[in-house]
Amino acid sequence: SGEILRLNEDPNVQGLALDLPESLYSSKILNAVKPEKDVDGLSDVSLGRLVRGEDSDYLVSPIAGAVMELLEDLDGKTVLLVGINGPLGSSLQCLLQRRGAITASCHWKSSGLQSKLHHADVVVAGSPKPESVPASWLKPGTTIINCSPDLLSGRQKKHNYGQNTTENAVCSLAVAMRMQNMVKNTERWIHSQQLRKWDLHCLKLQPLSPVPRITPTPLGEGKSTVTIGLVQALTAHLKINSFACLRQPSQGPTFGVKGGAAGGGYAQVIPMEEFNLHLTGDIHAITAANNLLAAAIDARILHESTQSDKALYNRLVPVVKGVRGFSSIQLARLRRLGINKTDPETLTEEEISRFVRLDIDPSTITWQRVVDTNDRFLRKITIGQAQFDIAVASEIMAILALTTSLEDMKERLGKIVVANDKKGEPVTAEDLGVTGALAVLMKDAIKPTLMQTLEGTPVFVHAGPFANIAHGNSSILADKIALKLVGEKGFVVTEAGFGADIGMEKFFNIKCRASGLVPSVVVLVATVRALKMHGGGPSVSAGAPLKKEYTEENLQLVADGCCNLQKQIQITQLFGVPVVVALNVFKTDSPAEVDLVCKIAKQSGAFDAVPCNHWSDGGRGAVKLAQAVEKAANQKSSFKYLYGLELPIAEKIKTIAQKVYGAKDIELSPAAQSQIDRYTRQGFGKLPICMAKTHLSLSHQPERKGVPTGFILPISDVRASIGAGFIYPLVGTMSTMPGLPTRPCFYDIDLDPVTEEVKGLF
Repeated sequence: SGEILRLNEDPNVQGLALDLPESLYSSKILNAVKPEKDVDGLSDVSLGRLVRGEDSDYLVSPIAGAVMELLEDLDGKTVLLVGINGPLGSSLQCLLQRRGAITASCHWKSSGLQSKLHHADVVVAGSPKPESVPASWLKPGTTIINCSPDLLSGRQKKHNYGQNTTENAVCSLAVAMRMQNMVKNTERWIHSQQLRKWDLHCLKLQPLSPVPRITPTPLGEGKSTVTIGLVQALTAHLKINSFACLRQPSQGPTFGVKGGAAGGGYAQVIPMEEFNLHLTGDIHAITAANNLLAAAIDARILHESTQSDKALYNRLVPVVKGVRGFSSIQLARLRRLGINKTDPETLTEEEISRFVRLDIDPSTITWQRVVDTNDRFLRKITIGQAQFDIAVASEIMAILALTTSLEDMKERLGKIVVANDKKGEPVTAEDLGVTGALAVLMKDAIKPTLMQTLEGTPVFVHAGPFANIAHGNSSILADKIALKLVGEKGFVVTEAGFGADIGMEKFFNIKCRASGLVPSVVVLVATVRALKMHGGGPSVSAGAPLKKEYTEENLQLVADGCCNLQKQIQITQLFGVPVVVALNVFKTDSPAEVDLVCKIAKQSGAFDAVPCNHWSDGGRGAVKLAQAVEKAANQKSSFKYLYGLELPIAEKIKTIAQKVYGAKDIELSPAAQSQIDRYTRQGFGKLPICMAKTHLSLSHQPERKGVPTGFILPISDVRASIGAGFIYPLVGTMSTMPGLPTRPCFYDIDLDPVTEEVKGLF
């Protein structure tokens, strides 16, 4: 039964047929086979379906089916089953009675056997006839069928009835019928893999006015809210299959500036508290894996500096129970070094030295420790030569978001470059022997989390890299699973952080390259409030009341700020994908301001521009947006990447700076140029680029709003995320560890000790 259970779970096995001695055909064995893989139709579930006749989808035992094929007109005839027990007997009784036969069952040693045999028109025998039962007990013309359970295996004994039997015919037919059952099972499996109509009962909203929630913070323009409103409109209102794929929130913004990231109003993910607080612990798994790797680096440097080659070797390859052996990851390192030996006792002194010494140059360490909280003072703490980043900036987060399988994730984790050795060659996680341990810590984090919107439509939450200091997109795995689930005509709405200059550019040039998926439509989120700021309005800060310019009609500010929207549309057009502008309407926006934005957006090349009221009305408030997206998706797309991977690293950086940001040129610091030269020499020059740049401006200067031009983009440093698969330039003074504001969001977050209700996460 253990082997049966293993085959049950094997996705490459669609059917199980048992060829066992009759003595092993126990109920336990037969019912160990999954009903959907039961080719012989002998499990309790299969028999139940047959007996009840509840549908035509049951499989009949091949032997029982063969018997029925050989028997023609049975109406009113008496059929005696002799020596047939269990599931096969039950199947035959049911099938015979359904054909109008009168059935009886007995054993060869039953009292009154002679009389029963004499009155039978058909005898179906499941075991050899004893010598003590003479053939004369059978009336002339009786049809005799041998259907021993051993028939299919070729182990059955020959029967001696003194007249012709159908033994060979039953055997041939049973083999053919088993093959038919196999085909039917495979067809069932193929059908089960195809998309079926969703049996989704959407939840009915009863929006209150005013909405019993605060409005989004001044530093959030509602991108997640639009994502949720759009899928609620598509599925709950237009009855189109759709999935939202969102990033998991970091505790940094949750407790720092922006608050929760679950959407807002009547367009949000529920349960909102779980979404914003830990969720399934994926970010904590990344933190643990990241810091394990950091500890491994420091430990290796320490041990190499304090021990001889021989001492290192004896500790790295210890004698266990009298035997010394390499682990699999050590054997892999030996192969990379060109040492094709498997016996630890055969290595030369020179080979031992090469094996045990990574010779990490501490000044080249690029691997930082991480925590998932904004903590500016950790920027100044140095352990070894590495400092602190926020967890979502870890390369392991980027790997999680870009991986396609456990195998792929392990390979990417092993490729992580943490430093260089003293010869200038890269040192990887694989060299440190920590790949398997990292994979173990990440084995559950690789699975997307299924949640729902307020209207009950599905949402995948997975991975959460920041878009300003990482590539800023939810996972490829979530997108691919969602695409399979929505079907050919469904929609997957996946979120890229911040604007077209950051999140979208990285989505196209990095994520699309890794996934092989081609986008159909870009939804560009805009607000009147943000456009007024780009038009010269006063600065805004979290928690502070908005100035009157943002709460009163001001068409001139809106018109001036639309230059930024035009530029965002132009960036989208560089990639050949139609763009729909979603104007996230706030209660302070006037109809004239809304109309002006939509008009300018369409004039600037947007496929459509639609005002959205999903925050106050749920999916109903985004139906026009959903209809515009559906129409845009039917347009011919001519998607293309911004640059070719074969271009030199500096040229790729320059292309992004000039075509996307509007810079005149780039300026590489000596450190950045040195790193580019090193990565090119090490063979990493053909990777895509992931710019770490402020999200508050198209330029590197947060205070420059609108559409800055003529500026020189400074590149202060360049790092390599080889496992994730991109080069990572830092623009200007970009920090990978944010700080908390004067009044963080945690002032408003509280727990009711009686109800355990979480408050203040909006």
